[in-house]
Amino acid sequence: MPVKPDILKVTATAKSRLFQVEELELRFSNGVERTYERLANRGRGAVMIVALDDQQNVLLIQEYAVGLEDYLLTLPKGLIDPGEDALQAANRELKEEAGFGAQQLQVIKEMTSAPNYMGHKITVVLAQGLYPCRLPGDEPEEMEVTHWPLSQINQLFERDDFSEGRAIAALYMIRDRLAKAE
Repeated sequence: MPVKPDILKVTATAKSRLFQVEELELRFSNGVERTYERLANRGRGAVMIVALDDQQNVLLIQEYAVGLEDYLLTLPKGLIDPGEDALQAANRELKEEAGFGAQQLQVIKEMTSAPNYMGHKITVVLAQGLYPCRLPGDEPEEMEVTHWPLSQINQLFERDDFSEGRAIAALYMIRDRLAKAE
């Protein structure tokens, strides 16, 4: 197992309402020193929910993705609020974004995105036993909900408006897990 580098200095270089950029000065075990930048983890984490209805349809939402300046189909997701665990946050976000609650919630996997540049982690949660329930959320507009057959996710992956890598990975994990359970 490699020896982790020593962190010599951490400097916040930029900060916004949601993000903090940090510069890290590191010394590796071979004596080489390098400076890295990262989008710092602000501590709370996030959840992404694969919600399956009784007909084995996945609930997708249509959401404006400001980074791409376009609407995309994706899975419900959001930050874990202070005082919540991942399962509580998943059920709340599902109610806010898709208008459903879940009777059964199960943590599937904690994932990272671009871990060389970000400390952010997202927990994939499987939600089943759905029932109608809407909570007000912080979204600027109501999200359109689509019920997509889990058996047809390969066709979903071919769509231009379904491109979020985390959502694709989550659906593969759920499909494989459910296939093994049969």
